[in-house]
Order: sequence, then C-alpha cells, then structure tokens
Amino acid sequence: GLRTIGVITKLDLMDEGTDARDILENKLLPLRRGYIGVVNRSQKDIDGKKDIKAATLAERKFFLSHPAYRHIADRMGTPHLQKVLNQQLTNHIRDTLPNFRNKLQGQLLSIEHEVEAYKNFRPEDPTRKTKALLQMVQQFAVDFEKRIEGSGDQVDTLELSGGAKINRIFHERFPFEIVKMEFNEKELRREISYAIKNIHGIRQVLHIFLVFRLFTPDMAFEAIVKKQIVKLKGPSLKSVDLVIQELINTVKKCTKKLANFPRLCEETERIVANHIREREGKTKDQVLLLIDIQVSYINTNHEDFIGFANAQQRSSQVHKKNTIGNQGTNLPPSRQIVIRKGWLTISNIGIMKGGSKGYWFVLTAESLSWYKDDE
Repeated sequence: GLRTIGVITKLDLMDEGTDARDILENKLLPLRRGYIGVVNRSQKDIDGKKDIKAATLAERKFFLSHPAYRHIADRMGTPHLQKVLNQQLTNHIRDTLPNFRNKLQGQLLSIEHEVEAYKNFRPEDPTRKTKALLQMVQQFAVDFEKRIEGSGDQVDTLELSGGAKINRIFHERFPFEIVKMEFNEKELRREISYAIKNIHGIRQVLHIFLVFRLFTPDMAFEAIVKKQIVKLKGPSLKSVDLVIQELINTVKKCTKKLANFPRLCEETERIVANHIREREGKTKDQVLLLIDIQVSYINTNHEDFIGFANAQQRSSQVHKKNTIGNQGTNLPPSRQIVIRKGWLTISNIGIMKGGSKGYWFVLTAESLSWYKDDE
C-alpha cells in the first residue's frame, strides 16, 4: 500500500542469538514505507508504575546497545514511529484537501442555485405543479423501459421479472406448451387413412395402398397438416396472455415511486393498463391472422416436401409399367438410388387368391419394384 508502515514489537523478548535485522532493513518482506521497531512496557513495568518517559529512555538504550540494531537506532523507537505517522497524516491531508475543497464548493454552488430558484417560489403556481407532474410521468416511462430492456439500476435477485421473464415466455414457455399438446398417433394415422381413401373415392384400392404406404397425396396432406397448424392457436394465445400479465406487473412495480401521490399513481396505472389491454386484442388478432395465413396455403413444393406433389403421378406410372410379381430394373442394384424399402401389403385385389399378400418393395429414383421376399 501507499501508506502502509510495518511495526515490529517485542524485539527485547527474542531468544539470544536471533534478531529481526533483515525485516527492519526492509529486505525480507519489503514495504513501500519500511518497518519500525518498538519496545513497549512489559506487564511487570506497568505493575511497577514505570512512566512513559522512563520507558522511552529504556527503549532508546536498547536499540543503541544492541549490536544488530545499533546502526539503525535513529529510525527505531516509539518517538520515531510517532513522527512518521504524523508526517503521513499531514501528507494525506495536504493531498486530499484540494479535492475536498472543490467538492464542497460545488455543493455550495448547487445549493445556492437551488435557493435562488426558491426566491420567487409560489406554492399555488400551476406551472410548477405541471412541471413536477411531467417529471414524474417521464421517470415512470424511463423506469418501465429499463425494466423491459434489462438496464435498470435495481436488479431483482429473487425472481425473474420484466424483460427477462418475457424472454423466458418466448423461448421456454411457448415451446413447452407446444410440446405439451396432446398427440394421438393412432388417431392421426386413422385420419390420414380416411383422408386418402375419401380423396380417391371408388378408384382402385391398389393405388390407394401404394400411395398410402409410400406417399401422402397433396389434398390429404393439406387436410391433416391444417388441423395440426390450427392447434398452434392455443399455445400462441396463452403466450400473449402471459406477456400481457407480466407487462401489467411491471407497470405496478414502476408506479411504486408514485406512492406519495395516490391519485397520480392510480390514474397512471389505470391508463397504461387500459392501453396494454387494447393492444392485447390487436396482438391476438395479428397472431391468429398469421396462423390463418399459414393454414390458407400449404406449400407442398417446398424443398422439405419434394416428392409429395408428384407422388400420385409417379405411383400411377409405376403401376402401369409393372405387373404383380418379381419386378426389376434395367440398372444393377449397385447403381440404383434407393429412396425407401420395406414390406408392402396389397389387399382386396380380385386377381389374387386369399384377399391380401405381402411383398418386399424397393423404391428408387427411377421405379418402384416389389418382390416375394427381401432376398
């Protein structure tokens, strides 16, 4: 430290043959201000009523007579310690006094300006009341913005609030609500099956099964997907409600500074809350509109749905070109790009005995082939 001074006591009690010379010469553990050794009165000296003057003389004699401290005796002892401490205190006061004086002068000027403003003060002046009202309202707006943006001077360490909680609603609560939606896979598969069958009407059942097993027709796909998209309305509106509630809670926290003016506090909270409620209705309408936009047009030509738009056409072409039985392609299997393969059950075909039969199908970029087994 800049003002640290080391003080070594009880030097007279050290064992014979030992000393603290290296420490007092500031060699062992150097300090900016060095070390000073002192010899205080013992308990025996205090009980014997030994006065301070006699103790000072005994201390001086000890340093002059000790072979290890004789050469630094002028820098040892209580009188020298007192002198050094007084000097340090004087230097510190001299260094800090100008800044302290400037600070006091600044405060004095500020108070004088404030007093000057009150010379013509009239408590009934409406302009002063209007100015004070505007300042409080502006401070409320600043506090509200800081709580939402996260740059407020008061940080809540007990719970999430303001912008942090709204961020959590968007990035954690909303995805959780979507995941929490009930999803019955069996029911969905049944809906897909009914949709495909209803789209094909009385057309050949083989075509239905091929398309159902390998592709989903555009109309069936849109019908099913639209129902799933509509389910997003619930979580979306719930997220809006949570955000609105947090905004109102933030308003209540910001109006606490207006507690000395109950009427102003009540009116500010009411006006802002009503404005938020008005925005709530328009926000929900906009969210529902966005979902309706997604429902109104399903882009099946998107790269994520390649094959859907032409699924029926491709399967029809394959069905016309091939007959039931072991089928193959002109290309060797090693050169075929296999898109999908697996077991395919063809049922309710008049030319087949037994009503249904299983085949191992292989779908490539060029054709659809099926075999009696997976060999």
